[in-house]
Amino acid sequence: MKAHIFITFKNGVLDPEAKATQNALHNLGFNSIQHVEMSKKITLTFSHNDANLAKTEATQMANDLLANTVIQDFNIIIED
Repeated sequence: MKAHIFITFKNGVLDPEAKATQNALHNLGFNSIQHVEMSKKITLTFSHNDANLAKTEATQMANDLLANTVIQDFNIIIED
């Protein structure tokens, strides 16, 4: 059982890495890019096969350690 946690900055929070990437793409001639958003993906592999427990545990881990919930949002996808 795996849990994929995708972490992004909340709307309105400056992401300097994404802005630098957007500027670099413009410098390379990709001028149709309006916005770049970057995320972090964390994959957790559990020793059990309980999807509900995996979602609960992954949510707790994200809230307690993996994401800074003041400035970041996260989404969890469970994979069998």
